[in-house]
Amino acid sequence: MELLTLCLVAEGHVLIEDVPGVGKTQLAKSLARSIEGEFQRIQFTPDLLPSDITGVSIWDREASRFEFQPGAIFANIVVGDEINRASPKTQAALLEAMEERQVTVDGTTHLLAPPFMVVATQNPLEHEGTYPLPEAQLDRFMARLSIGYPDRDTALDILETHGEVSSLEALRPNIHAEDVLKLVRAARTVHVADGVRGYLTDLVEATRTHSELLLGASPRSALYLFRLAKARAASRGEEYVAPDDLKAIAHPVLIHRMMLRPEAHMRGATIERVLDDILERVRVPGAAR
Repeated sequence: MELLTLCLVAEGHVLIEDVPGVGKTQLAKSLARSIEGEFQRIQFTPDLLPSDITGVSIWDREASRFEFQPGAIFANIVVGDEINRASPKTQAALLEAMEERQVTVDGTTHLLAPPFMVVATQNPLEHEGTYPLPEAQLDRFMARLSIGYPDRDTALDILETHGEVSSLEALRPNIHAEDVLKLVRAARTVHVADGVRGYLTDLVEATRTHSELLLGASPRSALYLFRLAKARAASRGEEYVAPDDLKAIAHPVLIHRMMLRPEAHMRGATIERVLDDILERVRVPGAAR
Protein backbone atom coordinates (compact mmCIF):
# COMPACT_ATOMS: atom_id res chain seq x y z
CA MET A 1 0.00 0.00 0.00
CA GLU A 2 2.92 2.37 0.67
CA LEU A 3 4.14 2.17 -2.91
CA LEU A 4 0.63 2.77 -4.25
CA THR A 5 0.26 5.86 -2.07
CA LEU A 6 3.66 7.20 -3.09
CA CYS A 7 2.81 6.75 -6.77
CA LEU A 8 -0.44 8.64 -6.22
CA VAL A 9 1.50 11.56 -4.71
CA ALA A 10 4.07 11.31 -7.52
CA GLU A 11 1.26 11.45 -10.11
CA GLY A 12 2.04 8.01 -11.49
CA HIS A 13 0.19 4.82 -12.39
CA VAL A 14 0.76 1.33 -10.98
CA LEU A 15 0.60 -2.14 -12.49
CA ILE A 16 0.01 -5.00 -10.05
CA GLU A 17 1.01 -8.33 -11.58
CA ASP A 18 0.55 -11.69 -9.92
CA VAL A 19 -1.31 -14.98 -10.08
CA PRO A 20 -5.09 -15.03 -9.49
CA GLY A 21 -6.42 -14.87 -5.96
CA VAL A 22 -3.61 -13.13 -4.09
CA GLY A 23 -5.46 -9.85 -3.56
CA LYS A 24 -4.48 -7.64 -6.51
CA THR A 25 -7.94 -6.16 -6.99
CA GLN A 26 -8.48 -5.95 -3.23
CA LEU A 27 -5.34 -3.85 -2.87
CA ALA A 28 -6.30 -1.53 -5.72
CA LYS A 29 -9.85 -1.05 -4.41
CA SER A 30 -8.54 -0.39 -0.90
CA LEU A 31 -6.60 2.61 -2.18
CA ALA A 32 -9.57 3.85 -4.18
CA ARG A 33 -11.99 3.58 -1.25
CA SER A 34 -9.64 5.39 1.11
CA ILE A 35 -9.89 8.56 -1.00
CA GLU A 36 -13.01 10.70 -1.13
CA GLY A 37 -13.22 11.25 -4.86
CA GLU A 38 -14.51 9.72 -8.07
CA PHE A 39 -13.78 6.00 -8.42
CA GLN A 40 -14.35 3.70 -11.39
CA ARG A 41 -13.62 0.02 -11.84
CA ILE A 42 -13.18 -1.39 -15.34
CA GLN A 43 -13.34 -5.14 -15.80
CA PHE A 44 -11.22 -5.80 -18.87
CA THR A 45 -12.61 -8.56 -21.08
CA PRO A 46 -12.03 -9.55 -24.73
CA ASP A 47 -15.27 -7.82 -25.79
CA LEU A 48 -14.57 -4.52 -24.00
CA LEU A 49 -14.55 -1.63 -26.50
CA PRO A 50 -12.25 1.42 -26.47
CA SER A 51 -15.33 3.66 -26.28
CA ASP A 52 -16.33 1.93 -23.03
CA ILE A 53 -13.17 3.43 -21.55
CA THR A 54 -12.86 6.82 -23.22
CA GLY A 55 -16.51 7.66 -23.88
CA VAL A 56 -18.57 8.25 -27.00
CA SER A 57 -20.42 11.06 -28.77
CA ILE A 58 -24.17 10.45 -29.04
CA TRP A 59 -26.56 12.39 -31.27
CA ASP A 60 -29.00 14.51 -29.29
CA ARG A 61 -32.14 14.95 -31.40
CA GLU A 62 -33.57 17.79 -29.34
CA ALA A 63 -30.37 19.82 -29.37
CA SER A 64 -29.47 18.72 -32.93
CA ARG A 65 -25.88 18.06 -31.96
CA PHE A 66 -23.59 15.36 -30.66
CA GLU A 67 -23.26 15.13 -26.88
CA PHE A 68 -20.22 13.53 -25.30
CA GLN A 69 -20.91 10.75 -22.82
CA PRO A 70 -17.80 10.24 -20.64
CA GLY A 71 -16.40 6.73 -20.30
CA ALA A 72 -15.12 4.95 -17.22
CA ILE A 73 -11.72 6.66 -17.44
CA PHE A 74 -13.25 9.89 -16.10
CA ALA A 75 -12.52 9.41 -12.41
CA ASN A 76 -9.82 10.19 -9.87
CA ILE A 77 -8.90 6.56 -9.25
CA VAL A 78 -9.47 4.05 -12.05
CA VAL A 79 -9.00 0.37 -11.25
CA GLY A 80 -8.40 -1.64 -14.42
CA ASP A 81 -8.96 -5.25 -13.44
CA GLU A 82 -7.17 -7.94 -15.48
CA ILE A 83 -6.02 -5.41 -18.06
CA ASN A 84 -4.25 -8.02 -20.16
CA ARG A 85 -7.51 -9.83 -20.91
CA ALA A 86 -8.63 -7.04 -23.25
CA SER A 87 -7.59 -6.76 -26.88
CA PRO A 88 -4.54 -4.64 -27.77
CA LYS A 89 -6.84 -2.05 -29.39
CA THR A 90 -8.77 -1.62 -26.15
CA GLN A 91 -5.57 -1.54 -24.09
CA ALA A 92 -4.32 1.27 -26.33
CA ALA A 93 -7.33 3.40 -25.35
CA LEU A 94 -5.54 4.09 -22.07
CA LEU A 95 -2.37 5.51 -23.60
CA GLU A 96 -3.39 9.14 -24.04
CA ALA A 97 -5.18 9.26 -20.70
CA MET A 98 -2.22 7.85 -18.78
CA GLU A 99 0.40 10.04 -20.42
CA GLU A 100 -1.40 13.33 -21.07
CA ARG A 101 -4.30 13.08 -18.60
CA GLN A 102 -6.79 13.80 -21.32
CA VAL A 103 -8.99 11.93 -23.77
CA THR A 104 -9.61 12.83 -27.41
CA VAL A 105 -12.87 11.62 -28.94
CA ASP A 106 -14.05 12.68 -32.41
CA GLY A 107 -11.38 15.37 -32.55
CA THR A 108 -12.38 16.97 -29.24
CA THR A 109 -10.06 16.83 -26.23
CA HIS A 110 -11.51 16.31 -22.76
CA LEU A 111 -9.30 16.90 -19.72
CA LEU A 112 -9.25 14.47 -16.80
CA ALA A 113 -9.71 16.02 -13.36
CA PRO A 114 -6.75 15.70 -10.97
CA PRO A 115 -5.75 13.70 -9.10
CA PHE A 116 -5.86 10.96 -11.70
CA MET A 117 -4.38 7.50 -11.27
CA VAL A 118 -4.75 4.16 -13.02
CA VAL A 119 -4.17 1.07 -10.89
CA ALA A 120 -4.20 -1.91 -13.21
CA THR A 121 -3.98 -5.59 -12.38
CA GLN A 122 -2.90 -8.40 -14.63
CA ASN A 123 -2.26 -12.11 -14.48
CA PRO A 124 1.00 -13.62 -15.75
CA LEU A 125 1.12 -14.26 -19.47
CA GLU A 126 1.25 -18.03 -19.13
CA HIS A 127 -2.44 -18.02 -18.19
CA GLU A 128 -4.91 -18.59 -21.01
CA GLY A 129 -6.88 -15.74 -22.53
CA THR A 130 -4.36 -12.96 -21.95
CA TYR A 131 -2.68 -10.50 -24.31
CA PRO A 132 0.77 -9.05 -23.59
CA LEU A 133 0.77 -5.34 -22.83
CA PRO A 134 2.65 -3.37 -25.50
CA GLU A 135 5.95 -1.81 -24.45
CA ALA A 136 4.51 1.68 -24.95
CA GLN A 137 1.84 1.01 -22.36
CA LEU A 138 4.10 -0.80 -19.91
CA ASP A 139 6.39 2.23 -19.96
CA ARG A 140 3.53 4.47 -18.85
CA PHE A 141 3.22 2.68 -15.53
CA MET A 142 5.40 4.39 -12.96
CA ALA A 143 5.83 1.18 -11.00
CA ARG A 144 5.05 -2.50 -11.17
CA LEU A 145 4.64 -4.63 -8.09
CA SER A 146 3.83 -8.21 -7.17
CA ILE A 147 2.07 -9.33 -4.01
CA GLY A 148 3.17 -12.96 -3.84
CA TYR A 149 1.78 -15.74 -1.72
CA PRO A 150 1.33 -14.97 1.99
CA ASP A 151 3.39 -16.66 4.68
CA ARG A 152 1.66 -18.81 7.30
CA ASP A 153 1.05 -16.02 9.82
CA THR A 154 -0.33 -13.71 7.14
CA ALA A 155 -2.57 -16.47 5.81
CA LEU A 156 -4.02 -16.95 9.30
CA ASP A 157 -4.63 -13.20 9.58
CA ILE A 158 -6.46 -13.28 6.24
CA LEU A 159 -8.75 -16.01 7.52
CA GLU A 160 -9.41 -13.97 10.64
CA THR A 161 -10.17 -10.67 8.91
CA HIS A 162 -11.71 -11.84 5.63
CA GLY A 163 -13.14 -15.24 6.50
CA GLU A 164 -16.74 -14.08 6.87
CA VAL A 165 -17.02 -10.58 5.42
CA SER A 166 -14.77 -8.43 3.29
CA SER A 167 -12.87 -5.75 5.18
CA LEU A 168 -13.53 -3.41 2.24
CA GLU A 169 -17.10 -3.02 3.44
CA ALA A 170 -15.87 -1.25 6.57
CA LEU A 171 -13.32 0.91 4.75
CA ARG A 172 -14.18 4.61 4.68
CA PRO A 173 -12.44 7.55 2.96
CA ASN A 174 -9.81 9.17 5.15
CA ILE A 175 -8.53 11.82 2.74
CA HIS A 176 -10.19 14.08 0.18
CA ALA A 177 -9.00 14.43 -3.40
CA GLU A 178 -8.13 18.08 -2.72
CA ASP A 179 -5.85 17.00 0.12
CA VAL A 180 -4.09 14.60 -2.25
CA LEU A 181 -3.35 17.55 -4.53
CA LYS A 182 -1.79 19.38 -1.57
CA LEU A 183 0.51 16.40 -0.99
CA VAL A 184 1.40 16.41 -4.69
CA ARG A 185 2.40 20.06 -4.49
CA ALA A 186 4.42 19.44 -1.32
CA ALA A 187 6.36 16.60 -2.96
CA ARG A 188 7.26 18.84 -5.88
CA THR A 189 9.13 21.19 -3.53
CA VAL A 190 11.56 18.50 -2.32
CA HIS A 191 15.12 19.36 -3.34
CA VAL A 192 17.24 17.05 -5.49
CA ALA A 193 20.96 17.88 -5.39
CA ASP A 194 23.12 17.77 -8.51
CA GLY A 195 24.99 14.75 -7.19
CA VAL A 196 21.78 12.79 -6.68
CA ARG A 197 20.53 13.82 -10.12
CA GLY A 198 23.77 12.50 -11.57
CA TYR A 199 23.40 9.25 -9.62
CA LEU A 200 19.87 8.80 -10.97
CA THR A 201 21.08 9.41 -14.52
CA ASP A 202 23.96 6.95 -14.09
CA LEU A 203 21.58 4.25 -12.83
CA VAL A 204 19.33 4.59 -15.86
CA GLU A 205 22.28 4.75 -18.26
CA ALA A 206 23.76 1.59 -16.73
CA THR A 207 20.65 -0.36 -17.71
CA ARG A 208 21.29 0.59 -21.34
CA THR A 209 24.92 -0.51 -21.40
CA HIS A 210 24.79 -3.66 -19.27
CA SER A 211 26.06 -6.67 -21.23
CA GLU A 212 23.14 -8.91 -20.23
CA LEU A 213 20.36 -6.50 -21.17
CA LEU A 214 18.79 -6.21 -24.60
CA LEU A 215 16.57 -3.29 -23.59
CA GLY A 216 17.34 -0.70 -20.95
CA ALA A 217 15.21 1.83 -19.12
CA SER A 218 13.61 4.68 -21.07
CA PRO A 219 14.05 8.42 -20.48
CA ARG A 220 10.53 8.35 -19.02
CA SER A 221 11.78 5.99 -16.31
CA ALA A 222 14.29 8.62 -15.17
CA LEU A 223 11.46 11.12 -14.76
CA TYR A 224 9.45 8.57 -12.80
CA LEU A 225 12.41 7.79 -10.54
CA PHE A 226 12.86 11.51 -9.97
CA ARG A 227 9.22 12.14 -9.04
CA LEU A 228 8.76 9.00 -6.95
CA ALA A 229 11.97 9.63 -5.00
CA LYS A 230 10.72 13.12 -4.16
CA ALA A 231 7.40 11.68 -2.98
CA ARG A 232 9.23 9.12 -0.82
CA ALA A 233 11.44 11.78 0.75
CA ALA A 234 8.43 14.01 1.42
CA SER A 235 6.57 11.13 3.08
CA ARG A 236 9.45 10.85 5.55
CA GLY A 237 9.49 14.55 6.30
CA GLU A 238 12.72 15.13 4.40
CA GLU A 239 13.43 18.28 2.43
CA TYR A 240 15.83 16.62 -0.01
CA VAL A 241 16.19 13.30 -1.84
CA ALA A 242 18.90 10.90 -0.69
CA PRO A 243 20.49 8.11 -2.76
CA ASP A 244 18.72 5.60 -0.51
CA ASP A 245 15.39 6.94 -1.79
CA LEU A 246 16.40 6.01 -5.32
CA LYS A 247 17.68 2.59 -4.27
CA ALA A 248 14.42 1.83 -2.46
CA ILE A 249 12.27 2.44 -5.54
CA ALA A 250 14.63 1.24 -8.28
CA HIS A 251 13.16 -2.26 -8.58
CA PRO A 252 9.46 -1.38 -8.92
CA VAL A 253 10.23 1.49 -11.31
CA LEU A 254 12.83 -0.14 -13.57
CA ILE A 255 12.19 -3.90 -13.66
CA HIS A 256 9.32 -3.86 -16.17
CA ARG A 257 11.26 -1.61 -18.57
CA MET A 258 14.26 -3.91 -18.92
CA MET A 259 14.67 -6.98 -21.13
CA LEU A 260 17.28 -9.72 -20.90
CA ARG A 261 19.31 -10.89 -23.86
CA PRO A 262 18.29 -14.42 -24.90
CA GLU A 263 21.75 -15.80 -24.12
CA ALA A 264 21.67 -14.22 -20.66
CA HIS A 265 18.29 -15.79 -20.01
CA MET A 266 19.65 -19.19 -21.05
CA ARG A 267 22.50 -18.77 -18.56
CA GLY A 268 19.93 -18.33 -15.80
CA ALA A 269 20.26 -14.58 -15.37
CA THR A 270 17.28 -12.60 -14.08
CA ILE A 271 16.41 -8.94 -14.44
CA GLU A 272 16.25 -8.62 -10.66
CA ARG A 273 19.83 -9.83 -10.25
CA VAL A 274 21.03 -7.62 -13.09
CA LEU A 275 19.48 -4.58 -11.43
CA ASP A 276 21.02 -5.56 -8.10
CA ASP A 277 24.38 -5.68 -9.88
CA ILE A 278 23.81 -2.22 -11.34
CA LEU A 279 22.85 -0.78 -7.94
CA GLU A 280 26.02 -2.25 -6.48
CA ARG A 281 28.32 -1.00 -9.24
CA VAL A 282 27.09 2.55 -9.81
CA ARG A 283 28.95 4.95 -7.56
CA VAL A 284 26.85 6.60 -4.86
CA PRO A 285 27.47 10.34 -4.37
CA GLY A 286 29.12 11.25 -1.11
CA ALA A 287 26.59 13.89 -0.09
CA ALA A 288 22.89 14.27 -0.69
CA ARG A 289 22.72 18.04 -0.32
